[in-house]
Amino acid sequence: MRPLIHLVAGARPNFMKVAPLYHELVRRGETDPRIVHTGQHYDDAMSDGFFRDLRMPSPHHHLGVGGGSHAEQTGRIMLAYENLCLESRPDWTVVVGDVNSTLACAITAKKLCIPLAHLEAGLRSFDRTMPEEINRVATDAIADLLWTPSPDADLNLRNEGVPTSRIKMVGNIMIDAYVMLQDAIGKLTAYREFEVKAGEYGVVTLHRPVNVDNAASLAVLVNELEKVAKVLPLIFPVHPRTRARLEAAGFWPRLLASGLHVCEPVGYVGFMSLVSNAKLVVTDSGGVQEETTYLGIPCLTVRDTTERPITLTEGTNRLIAPGDIAISVADAMSGAFPRGKRPTLWDGYTAARVADSLAEAVVK
Repeated sequence: MRPLIHLVAGARPNFMKVAPLYHELVRRGETDPRIVHTGQHYDDAMSDGFFRDLRMPSPHHHLGVGGGSHAEQTGRIMLAYENLCLESRPDWTVVVGDVNSTLACAITAKKLCIPLAHLEAGLRSFDRTMPEEINRVATDAIADLLWTPSPDADLNLRNEGVPTSRIKMVGNIMIDAYVMLQDAIGKLTAYREFEVKAGEYGVVTLHRPVNVDNAASLAVLVNELEKVAKVLPLIFPVHPRTRARLEAAGFWPRLLASGLHVCEPVGYVGFMSLVSNAKLVVTDSGGVQEETTYLGIPCLTVRDTTERPITLTEGTNRLIAPGDIAISVADAMSGAFPRGKRPTLWDGYTAARVADSLAEAVVK
């Protein structure tokens, strides 16, 4: 019987990381990979659409957890995943990224003495007010195998006392997802729906609590985006929680009247079609910092920390304050922005290296 591997996905960034590994494991046929969808992102636009784009089957197990506070969501995931493991115990549990599903399933697996691997391990913002940072640190502390995307992640883990034998730098799995679907992305030309030209517009994504959870911070963002929209068309796929905050603060009608191209969230292929043809990106996302570095597109990250510092030191990313969006866009448009380079092992073969490492671990 082939070893049973649980690949845990709960939120949109997880799906992009799980997909290349799932396809690689299926191709090799040495293990039995099963997708466990916790339901942390539970609407079609944020979940099912991404599965279709990434050519993934319907999840083998759907825990159906849904929303709630961090504690409620984490607790429900732990209960549901424990029941699944007791019914069908995996040989390994693989968690990815830094969302609540990551930590919940990691803790559950370890308490059941199931070997645990963390894909995208070692990233640190060193800002423990971020829920994601807590998830990252705690998951890495208990994982048996830590697959890292870059040398800084290896260093972070060693500084925390993780034995070198448990750390394996494999590269950036997000780039595998892009390379896997590059042809489909290139053919889509999604920007044409907004009557803009390639290279002559920007893409906006904003959803971090620090940016969107209070009216004062939202006011600054809306003001800055209005300024930019006068000189550069902006396409803004609005995250559901961001829209809810904009509506609650009374800014939604103003945003619609500002000239921004506001739309619903789009699937992975559609979103990457927009990004790959953009002049620049304004974001507070983690993964977008990596994708823009790979593509050589200026990325203005509206945060004061990043867990992906290699996108600053080697890539096209810069951290900016909310009130500096317009002036930073002007700099990027004038060419006063780093060109960057692709970091080592961001090459589209991370899933193969992960599969090699997993095969070795399973044999042991």
